[in-house]
Amino acid sequence: MRIDLLRLRNLRCFEVAEFAPAPGTNWLVGPNGAGKTTLLEAAYILSHGRSFRAGTRSAPCRHGSSNYLIYAETSRSDGSAHRLGLARRSDRWEARLDGADLPTLAPLFEVCPVVVFGPESPSLITGPGDERRSFLDWSVFHVEHRSLDVWRRWRRALRQRNALLRTDADATAFEPWEHDLGRLAEEIHRMRSACLASLEPYVLEEAAALVPEFGSPRFDYRPGWDEITPLTDQLAAMRERDRERGFTQRGAHRADWSLEFEGIARREHLSRGQAKAVALVCVLGLVRWLRDRTADYPLLCLDDLVSELDAEHAGKVIRWMTDKPLQVWITSTSIPNVSLPDGHVFHVEHSGVIAGKASAGQV
Repeated sequence: MRIDLLRLRNLRCFEVAEFAPAPGTNWLVGPNGAGKTTLLEAAYILSHGRSFRAGTRSAPCRHGSSNYLIYAETSRSDGSAHRLGLARRSDRWEARLDGADLPTLAPLFEVCPVVVFGPESPSLITGPGDERRSFLDWSVFHVEHRSLDVWRRWRRALRQRNALLRTDADATAFEPWEHDLGRLAEEIHRMRSACLASLEPYVLEEAAALVPEFGSPRFDYRPGWDEITPLTDQLAAMRERDRERGFTQRGAHRADWSLEFEGIARREHLSRGQAKAVALVCVLGLVRWLRDRTADYPLLCLDDLVSELDAEHAGKVIRWMTDKPLQVWITSTSIPNVSLPDGHVFHVEHSGVIAGKASAGQV
């Protein structure tokens, strides 16, 4: 999948902006604060329904505005094309696909897969578990679209049980919701486990190429409860302790995974630079996995790649891109001195995008 045209209105620093990236590699060059990352963020919002920037679940409107709009035209290697529209108005979304209104954002996510690596990416490795669950569940969605509905039903049941924990409700009030939570948790666990098992070879291959100095890697996955006993029984046994805490302590919402290396005792021992490299291993593995599962590459966005990685690892990533027919957006404050075929440069200055084709073989 690639984005052929992106239009923004009232998103961060942009009042109005238009960006027509080329197939292949696109360098977005400009000073800090010019809006380079906002272009990547807009594509990501179409794909995830939230921002990847730390501290915000949705990108803020431009100062003085109460809404923002993102429009994109996409195409795939099989020749299919789509028009996507997404507006954020106060506290609600409005979405359109090929001119038709959408009741949910899921159809946009399906046709517009976007994978991002940037300054926030190390949190995938060293941050809280919800970052890793989000990464895994987004991956699951692209092979099992029904997973989104399953997860929504899980959250509804979880909210109901948490509400009961704050009351004097007796066991009969808890039982139907705990039964649903146990059944849905098993379904979520099955989908997550299958996804992680199929993704693992891709991530391990990227790790061997990008960070061989870390030793042999392996995935460690924990579903969020003790698998020996059914979750329904565990929830019943833990009601009083959960009442004291005020929330449900076990379940699919507590799942987590990690990528462990034999040369590093614990992920907490990773330096920030090492965490970046491991996060990139997961991102590149995901890109190749999506290609094989969906018959097309996602859009790959690399935010400030050169400053986020040392020269050796950045060079490996650039060489990794050269033999793959995927669209890549890379932000940088200056044009790096690296050799790339068919590279295009877009200068982003004063909240405007100006296109300029790079000379052959040099970006």
